[in-house]
Amino acid sequence: MKAFLKRLLVGDNEVREYPPIRIPGDIPEKVYLEMAGTMTHVSQNHWLLCIEPVIFGIWIKQDEREVSYERQEQYHLYFFDSADNARNKKKASAIVTLSFCDCIKEKNGMLLLLKVIKSNIYHLDFLRRYVLFSRCYKKNGLTFSKFKSFTAAYSYPRRIRLISFKQDDYYNIFPMDLLGNVNGSKRFVFGLRHTNVSLSRIIETGKLVVSEVSFNHKNTILELGKHHSSKPPSLDSLTFDLVPSKNFGFYLPDWINSYKEIKILETKNLGSHMLLWGEVLQENTLSEAGDNLFLIHFFEYLHQKNNGSAYLLA
Repeated sequence: MKAFLKRLLVGDNEVREYPPIRIPGDIPEKVYLEMAGTMTHVSQNHWLLCIEPVIFGIWIKQDEREVSYERQEQYHLYFFDSADNARNKKKASAIVTLSFCDCIKEKNGMLLLLKVIKSNIYHLDFLRRYVLFSRCYKKNGLTFSKFKSFTAAYSYPRRIRLISFKQDDYYNIFPMDLLGNVNGSKRFVFGLRHTNVSLSRIIETGKLVVSEVSFNHKNTILELGKHHSSKPPSLDSLTFDLVPSKNFGFYLPDWINSYKEIKILETKNLGSHMLLWGEVLQENTLSEAGDNLFLIHFFEYLHQKNNGSAYLLA
C-alpha cells in the first residue's frame, strides 16, 4: 500500500489482521443477544466456536427468561465499544444476524449454538472498510461477507489460553481463542479445528487441561500455535521447563498463572471445528495472575484508538 493512501486510511498504525493486545482490567466492549424483542447481556458468556460456517456459542441461564430460546426465526448479536453505548442499537460497532443451529441443555441453562446469516460492521466508514479489505485482507478466496463476520466476531477481545494434552508418550501444548468458561459454573466449551493433530486423542480419552497465561509470554505462546496441525517438538527442544497437572499429569509450562483439568462431557461436529463441552474437575493456581493475552480485529483496535481508548499492544 502506498504511503499516502496508508496514512489516509489508518494513519501511522500498522495494518494487521488480529493484533495481539493486553487488557489490564475489565474488557470495555459489551455484547448483547436480541431475541423476541428482548436484549440479554452475554459479554462473558458468548464465544466464537467455528469458522466454516461461523458459529457462536451463547450460554443462557435457566432463570433469565421464561421463554424458549430454541428455533426462533432470527437472533441478533450487538457488539458495542463501551458500556455507555450498550443497548443503543444505533451505536453498535457490529451487528450479527444468526439462526438456530443446535443446543446443549443443562439443568441451570443451555448453550445455544447459532449460525451467522449475515454481518454488518460500522467501525469505519464504508469506503475505508472496503478499500482496506480489498488492499489488505482479500486473499485465499475470502469474501467481503465472510470478512465482516470475522471482523464482527473479533470486535470483542478473544482471550488466548493454552491447551495441554498427554497420552502415553504423546503430548501437545498449543494456544486457543475459540473457547471459554461459562461464567459462575464449572462448564467449559472449546472449538477445535478438525485438522488439529490432538483432537482424536482428546476425544478418545475425554481429558484436557486449559491454562491461563500472561501476555509476557506472547512470543512463546504464538510459537506453540504451530503445533495445531503438525507433530509437537521433542520435550528436550522446548525452551521452558514443565510441571505436571495435579491429577492428569499433563505437561504445563512452568510460567502459566493457573490451570483447570477438564473432563469432556459431549462433542458436536460444527463443520470446520469440533465442539467439546467439558466439566472442570480440578483448578489450581501457580502464580499471581498478570494481564492476559487477547486477539482483536484491527478494525476494532483502530475504532477504539480513534475514540481515544487505544488498547496496549502486547
